[in-house]
Amino acid sequence: MSHTTPSESGSVDASGEATTVRVTSTTLKAAVSAQAREKKEPYIPPVLVASAAWGWRMLVVLLVAGVFVYLCSFLSTVVVPVAIALLLTVLLQPVDRFLRTKIRLPRGLSAVLSVIFLLALLAGLVTAAGTQLVSGISQLSDQAIKGFNELLAWAQGAPLNLNLESVETYWNTFLDNVQQYTSTILDGAVTVTTTVGHVLAGFLITLFCTIFFLLDGRQIWTWVVGLLPRHVRERTHQAGRRGLVTLASYVRTQILVAFIDALGIGIGAAIIGLPLVVPMAALVFLGSFIPFVGAIITGTIAVLVALVAKGWVWALVMLGVVLLVQQIEGHLLQPFLMGRAVSLHPVAVLLAVTGGTVIAGIVGALFAVPLVAVLNTVILYFNGHDKFPELGFDDHIAMRPAGRRAVMVTSAARDVSDGAWDQPKVEEKTAPSLEKFLARFQNRGEGTAQDRAADAAGSHPTLGDSDSQPPHNGS
Repeated sequence: MSHTTPSESGSVDASGEATTVRVTSTTLKAAVSAQAREKKEPYIPPVLVASAAWGWRMLVVLLVAGVFVYLCSFLSTVVVPVAIALLLTVLLQPVDRFLRTKIRLPRGLSAVLSVIFLLALLAGLVTAAGTQLVSGISQLSDQAIKGFNELLAWAQGAPLNLNLESVETYWNTFLDNVQQYTSTILDGAVTVTTTVGHVLAGFLITLFCTIFFLLDGRQIWTWVVGLLPRHVRERTHQAGRRGLVTLASYVRTQILVAFIDALGIGIGAAIIGLPLVVPMAALVFLGSFIPFVGAIITGTIAVLVALVAKGWVWALVMLGVVLLVQQIEGHLLQPFLMGRAVSLHPVAVLLAVTGGTVIAGIVGALFAVPLVAVLNTVILYFNGHDKFPELGFDDHIAMRPAGRRAVMVTSAARDVSDGAWDQPKVEEKTAPSLEKFLARFQNRGEGTAQDRAADAAGSHPTLGDSDSQPPHNGS
């Protein structure tokens, strides 16, 4: 008994003669592998596949962020006042709560009085700073002119040995350039008028939104969350609560830190005997709301005022005072007061301020850090890290019913509020109680698949039908 590995296959050629093709295991395996190689797709490394997947998603995110920033810049007359109103709201919440709980004022009156208190405080600060600025600016200008003349006299001597005529030439050139651009400055008067109009409109929007955020902030937030899908509303509400705590901590702490900075630099300037102490302190207070950059600019202005008014020795003393106050702020006040409520690394703060300044100027620098702090808290919560576990989850928003259930519940509540259920009933069998009606509705809402199919087909009676509508006025 014998067998052969190769096999023969017969075929007929074009001339009609039979031919024999020998097929072996080697040739068959080679043919199969060649066919497999032809159908196989080219090899792509998994790293490249993952990078491409992340890449196009990041491009979509950046595109959405760019559109959002463009819309915010286009609607800056509305967006910026609303953002300022939100900051003022979290600042005035303790005052509003005190007026409502301790003094027992109505909610609307407490909100209005809180805003009036803030306006009175700002008006008093501006009045005090403006009065001293008007009275001391002439003296400071005289001292500045005297210091400039002394600087010119020193520059003419050794080691610079500058020629006074060349200095006058440079000065005249500067004046000619100023006169040349006078027309451009005058042409910008229309832009200035428009800007003033925008500032006035923004002030009114800020005032209006602050009052209503204090008055109906909870209802506004419930409406905003209600626009989202039902399965994400609760998590969004809890994340928003934690973001609001972060924002409130930042605003209140930053105001306290700014007040301490202004007080320290103001006391130092008063001890040295510098003019314009109150305006300088007010400038330091406002500049402290822009981390890093504001402190550097306001500190430089304080040192220059000391240089003009008292000379370079007292300017060095003022520089030491500024550095001491800033060191106390950076190493004691900021970590102790803000703590984990903000918990942003100094590098993140610096990059946020720089990016905000590049994108939106002073407004971007003002809102960059609180925005990044709130986003940090919210994103961490969505990823499973709760920075404020002590808040708990007992606070919930009212979930509005959806679809057919919403119509039935709303109509039932309207019937109860109108007193239709309190009217005398003619037939007891056809006048079920409110509890039975709601129980029947609940059972229908949680019915079988056939009931839901019947609802979709419209076979079930609606609230307006006779068998489901409660009797009105005994009918």
